[in-house]
Amino acid sequence: MTESKVKFHKNMLIGEVVKQSPEASKVIEKYFGRGCFTCPGIKMESLAFGSTMHGVKVDKLVEELNQLV
Repeated sequence: MTESKVKFHKNMLIGEVVKQSPEASKVIEKYFGRGCFTCPGIKMESLAFGSTMHGVKVDKLVEELNQLV
């Protein structure tokens, strides 16, 4: 039987990503900065939205996050 792993996608909420994979916070910080973790938007903004706001290519971010799992 294969083990189920989290697969991140661009529509996931930033807070959900960090909750499911605490090591993802380093990737989020790399692309969005430390302020992301104190912003209330972390609970309602997706990776795609954050990428747009920070001028980051969402596909690159998601690819790097998925390399963690």
